[in-house]
Formats: sequence, C-alpha cells, structure tokens
Amino acid sequence: MRPIVIVAAIAQNGVIGDDNRLVWRLKSDLKRFRAITLGKPLIMGRKTFESIGKPLPGRETVVMTRDPSFSAEGVHAARSFDAARELAEALAERMNAPEIVVAGGSQVYALAIPHADRLRLTEVRAAPAGDAVFPPYDRAAFREIVREEHAAGPDDDHAFAFVDLVRRDAAVSG
Repeated sequence: MRPIVIVAAIAQNGVIGDDNRLVWRLKSDLKRFRAITLGKPLIMGRKTFESIGKPLPGRETVVMTRDPSFSAEGVHAARSFDAARELAEALAERMNAPEIVVAGGSQVYALAIPHADRLRLTEVRAAPAGDAVFPPYDRAAFREIVREEHAAGPDDDHAFAFVDLVRRDAAVSG
C-alpha cells in the first residue's frame, strides 16, 4: 500500500473552515496544495468536494459519502475510508503515483489520521471562528521534518508556516 498523506491548512484554534468554505485567502497555500496533489489520487468528503465544485485537474478524486445516490461527473464515490483507500490505491497504481492524499474535511481527516504516514500542514497564524476543526491526534506519534515560516505575502491574509510531519514508525523519506 502507498503512503497516506494528509494535507490541511489549520488555524491556531484548530479551525479549518466555516459553513463549508475556507475562512482565509492564502494563495501560497493553494500553490503548495496543487504541488503536493498534482498527479495523485485525492480522498475527500462530499462536503469538501461540493465546496470545490468540480474534480481538480490532473488528479483523480475519490469522494467519501454515506449517500448511496451520490454521483458526480469525473469522480469516484466510496462509502467508507477503507473502500476509498482501496479505490485510491488502484488509481495510484494506474497513475504511477507515489502516495495517496487526503484533503478533508474534518470527518475524513479523523478517519485517515490512524493510517497517515505523513501530515503536510499549513499552520495559519490566525484564530477565526469556524464550524469545522482539524481532529485531535497524537502529536508524539509524528516527528517534524520540515518547518518553513512565512510572512503574509500580497495574496495571503495571514502569516503561516508549512510543516511536514512523518509518523515515527513510517518508512517515508523526508
């Protein structure tokens, strides 16, 4: 099985969104997200997919949903994390992708964390109100391998840090 990589932008208070939307503008983070995910299968929840509105180019999207009637052009549907991972693994094989990326939201992150080999986080230097938060996880199970601090650029609402963590027992190179 390929490594599972979680990608998330998280405010200082844990908020990742509000009313199914991002609560900040960070063009730098969007560029990083694209670079991390291009050419790889993405697992995301239905609400996250609907907030994006379409499959992202250059990636295969697996949407997790409990709705058996869900369908959207250009995406694959799965009813559980295990089914999504199995489908993403087959897609990764076809795409020759080195890893599978989990792109949110809160419930999907919570299901993926026990399987995650790597967390690629953007720590946003803000504490906005929001109804979606990144789930708690055992920080001690991961070691930090990258931290890049950034001031807010012209297209960024806040300062932030790119932080990569790997599971202490994972065979993921840094």
